[in-house]
Amino acid sequence: MSTEQPQPTESAPAPPRRPADTPRSLAEALRSREDAALAELLHARPDLLSPVPTDLTQLATRAGTRASVVRALERLDRFTQQVAETLAVAQEPTTYEEVLGLLAGDEGDAAVERALPHALATLHAQALVWGPDARLRLVRTARELLAPGPQHPSPTGLGPTVAEATAGMSPTRVQEIVAAAGLPTTHDPVSAVGALTALFTDRTRMSTLLDEAPAESVEVLSRLVWGPPYGQVTADPARHLRWLLDRGLLLPTAPGTVVLPREVALHLRAGRAHRAPEPAPPPVAVAREHRPQVVDAAAAGQAHTALATIEELLKEWDEGGPAVLRAGGLSVRDLKRTAVALDLPEPMAAFWVELAYAAGLVASDGEADERYGATPAYDEWQELPAPQRWAALATAWLAATRTAGLIGGRDGKDRTLSALGPHLDRSAAPEVRGRVLALLAGLPEGATPDPESLLARLRWERPAPSSRDLRARIAQWTLNEAELLGVTGRGALSSHGRALLTGPPARPATPTPPEPSAEPAYTVPATPAERAAAGARASRLLSPLLPEPLDHVLLQADLTAVAPGPLERPLAEALAVLADVESKGGATVYRFTPGSVRRALDAGQTASDLHAFLAAHSRTPVPQPLAYLIDDVARRHGHLRIGAASAYVRCDDEAMLNEILADKRSQGLRLRRLAPTVLAAQADPGTLLEGLRTMGFAPAAESPEGDVLITRAHARRTPPRSAPEPVPEGPPLPDATLIGAAVRAIRAGDLASTAPRKEAPEAPGGGLPRTTSAETLATMQAAVMTGETVWIGYVNAEGSASQRMIAPVRVEGGFVTAYDHTADEVRTFPLHRVTGVAELADD
Repeated sequence: MSTEQPQPTESAPAPPRRPADTPRSLAEALRSREDAALAELLHARPDLLSPVPTDLTQLATRAGTRASVVRALERLDRFTQQVAETLAVAQEPTTYEEVLGLLAGDEGDAAVERALPHALATLHAQALVWGPDARLRLVRTARELLAPGPQHPSPTGLGPTVAEATAGMSPTRVQEIVAAAGLPTTHDPVSAVGALTALFTDRTRMSTLLDEAPAESVEVLSRLVWGPPYGQVTADPARHLRWLLDRGLLLPTAPGTVVLPREVALHLRAGRAHRAPEPAPPPVAVAREHRPQVVDAAAAGQAHTALATIEELLKEWDEGGPAVLRAGGLSVRDLKRTAVALDLPEPMAAFWVELAYAAGLVASDGEADERYGATPAYDEWQELPAPQRWAALATAWLAATRTAGLIGGRDGKDRTLSALGPHLDRSAAPEVRGRVLALLAGLPEGATPDPESLLARLRWERPAPSSRDLRARIAQWTLNEAELLGVTGRGALSSHGRALLTGPPARPATPTPPEPSAEPAYTVPATPAERAAAGARASRLLSPLLPEPLDHVLLQADLTAVAPGPLERPLAEALAVLADVESKGGATVYRFTPGSVRRALDAGQTASDLHAFLAAHSRTPVPQPLAYLIDDVARRHGHLRIGAASAYVRCDDEAMLNEILADKRSQGLRLRRLAPTVLAAQADPGTLLEGLRTMGFAPAAESPEGDVLITRAHARRTPPRSAPEPVPEGPPLPDATLIGAAVRAIRAGDLASTAPRKEAPEAPGGGLPRTTSAETLATMQAAVMTGETVWIGYVNAEGSASQRMIAPVRVEGGFVTAYDHTADEVRTFPLHRVTGVAELADD
């Protein structure tokens, strides 16, 4: 049986009498709102705008659909949800005082009293509750979702009311229960149920009744009081259970099943609908405190490492990255290879790969043999100053819906989720990242949060079970990724990380009562322009914290060079060709080897060029062992020449060719002598070059003209690619311009649908007027002469029917030009598409 009370009618008004200004429906409640309140509703529930409702009645209908209500309930904080759950178990309609009593209990709760007005205002603003404080109503769909039932128990743990539980009970049995409870019998079951309900809601009489209960009966009630309220009994229940059944303290709902009535549970709970109301958000505890300067320095150091890691990743893929899987993404083997190249664990390497992809620096080339590689945007990114490069990465990370933490897991079809592959988008990721940073920004500068308290705060703000686990995991990944990226340092938000957020709004000039809201003081920029401005602020703060690029290295006698800091780009690129990176950290150590020197010579450098380069960029003298190494490799470099026959080896020194032929390691090259100074091979030139180099020689490739070929690293780039677009959660958030236009259109449509008008023939389905072509033309021409507004039915080119209020200005050539009150503009309507016209009533 529903607890909904019948609506009062003119013939039989239901007590208490409804005030004249009380809305009778959600549509009437919306109609009485100001435009600003409607705009707030559309901003909070953007799904109501798809498409724009034609009038307020359609808006109210759409706001009450199950999918829209579920989405709105899931976005409420914990206490506002508790208020909605309380409204679902209260009588319909209810009062503010009753809701407060169910939340605060008999003893009262000051925190609940302070928080309730804001929570109810939120439910009103989102059209989940309507009516004044004396007649509050939860929208029907929300009540159906939250009200207790056998198949879907209420989050409050309450069961059905006495009236609902006794709906199918025989009148005789109801009278027996009334008599056993010490009440006089009545002439009908309705009054009997009313008398029993009055007993259970009377604190004094109910206490007296329970004082007579056996201890075992009280124990049974205590086990059911906080839910679930259902229990099992046998066909012949024990004496203490029979005592409860006889007095209606337990009521049967099915064979072998009993339930604790809602009124009894509320008495045992001292009037509380929830065991633990949570009116205020749990605070984020501080685990450690650091000096802000220490936090900024640590974060800046990690930001520098982040830039170096991205550059190393793209350098690794510079000559052609890994292949794209048929289903999209990186293979497990390629991810492992990338992790080894970066000297990082696989999850961390996957994060940097996804970050480069989110920033538009990496994409697939789209070729038949599809591979990943750097995009042209990477070259532009490299030309930016280091702070701006970091800001580009940080803003891309904040807005990205791709979630690197999922890589390696399984999707719904038990397939492995791969890096750069599909199914990694989680629309909640940007919101959770922004919320985590906003909570960090709300702590004192230099404070590191306790992770558990931060997760508890996020659970309070969005307690929906369907998203709780995912949001908790994204929050934990956010803390780790922010530290890797340099947004935080030692767990605390840095100054440049704080600049990525939009600061707290200015306080209003007039004091307002405090609201226990979870609304963040800091927010994430929503538009590209706001993100660009935030990135510029962050880069300005980061700039003095990053070390200046150096133009020198320190050469050492053990064939190494130490770069005590980041190097200028031309120096770093030249040194990367001449030497191999041995270790990285605060200082980078390069090692010179015969292979690295030969690589520089292959790139077109000469021994004298290398000596001059090292002398110009070293703060220490060039060590003698390094000079000897360069001269020795240069002297042997190019002595052997390799060209394409399939391939041949040419050398003026016949003894060296004899040595090659005698070496067993050359058997795989299948060499034979063509002339005293020429050997032919059945391998290609590249294989021959590598084979001879592994044998200890220093051959050089030559062109068909006999010139030495200069080999330089070929930077492979994909065609221009844009960064992946974030996948929004539900409909995209509308801007103020769209919401303002939608409110005007809804108001105009509502005016057209509710304006009083004279009687006109209607279509068979009702609604739109139906008039003949001659009547339509005559009415339009009369309206032009009198300047009156008329109501028309109109069918557009797509076949969609609508009703409009127009003020005709001119009728000619089969068209009517009029001011359309619905669209708030002058439009031209083909007369053959007007289904009918009616004049508005005089009033």
